[in-house]
Amino acid sequence: ATEKELRIMLNLLFAILMIMVFGKLIGFAIRAAWGISKVLVTLVFLPLILIGLVLGGLIYLALPILIVVGLVALFKGFD
Repeated sequence: ATEKELRIMLNLLFAILMIMVFGKLIGFAIRAAWGISKVLVTLVFLPLILIGLVLGGLIYLALPILIVVGLVALFKGFD
């Protein structure tokens, strides 16, 4: 193999390994962000939306949402 072919093979190997390493890191980051977003929605945004609906006079809309979310939490359990 000539020096040029060797350089091309090393560059290709480097690119493949970079994609493998950073692909795993990107996957981990997406899973972490998904977990954080689920916690934020469950503990922050959903209660604020329900309180806003009640204060805005939309109790007839907030109560069914609260019942559905409560039933899902009851039957699904905590993971």
